[in-house]
Amino acid sequence: MEFKQLRSFIEVVHRGGFTQAALTLHISQSAVSKQVAQLEQSLGVMLLERHASQLHLSDAGKVVLERGEAMLRLRQEMQNELDDLGQLARGELRLGLPLIGGDAVFAKIFAEYRQRYPNIKVQLLEGGSRSVEQAVLSGELELGGSLTSNNPAFGYQPFCNEPLDALLPTDHPLATQPSVSLGQLADTPFLLYQRSFVLNDRLLSACHALGFTPREGGRSGQADFLAALVAAGQGVVLLPSVVARALERPGVVRLTLSEPSDLRWDLAFIWRRDAYLSRAAQAWLQLLREHTPAP
Repeated sequence: MEFKQLRSFIEVVHRGGFTQAALTLHISQSAVSKQVAQLEQSLGVMLLERHASQLHLSDAGKVVLERGEAMLRLRQEMQNELDDLGQLARGELRLGLPLIGGDAVFAKIFAEYRQRYPNIKVQLLEGGSRSVEQAVLSGELELGGSLTSNNPAFGYQPFCNEPLDALLPTDHPLATQPSVSLGQLADTPFLLYQRSFVLNDRLLSACHALGFTPREGGRSGQADFLAALVAAGQGVVLLPSVVARALERPGVVRLTLSEPSDLRWDLAFIWRRDAYLSRAAQAWLQLLREHTPAP
């Protein structure tokens, strides 16, 4: 049994198929299939039950998935500790960043980290809070940017707590107001985020608390595309203020969201509480503290 075979098997399970796993691992689909077959052969058990186009874990597969994830985590933590003996002369940081706000908030910080620690290899994964949290729990990521979680499995360091702004088409009836409340937008289609975004759930819950279910005008994980949809008159989108400011353009007006005041983008960096934090990860957290906005 080899670690690369375990990694291929785990990715097939997490990504839901061989094609998606191959894209993640940057190898061919046939190579992924071969490695999973070799793992089954070396263990002498069938790990995946194939029914038409769907894959299901066998009982043996469930055991190998759980133990294999633990083995890969331990292997990575061992490598992190060995890298740390070099005092950041080398090493790797597996970092998750949010899709929304990555360019507006983290581009400068990331560039500064690379300048300070040029020998640290950084592997980036972008996604919504749910996918980032899952990747941290599985050991795929060491640190991840996520809306603040109350999951006791995570340690976390707060980074920012931004209010939300509303981007509206310039011909919207409310476009000339200085601010807008969520309830005033009840009759306007909402442009929502992908389902892996926790902010999406918070927005929907706030709408339900006000007695309405928003009409969906579209979904995306890309803030610039959502702003383009607003300019095309497809609806309203709520975005962190720091992101919304960078997306003002012809056809779009930005208004402060006045109510509810507790609907915010409270971003933190999380790690698995029982995991070893490498020096590379600690250096990222220290850099974040230098750039954390004042309350």
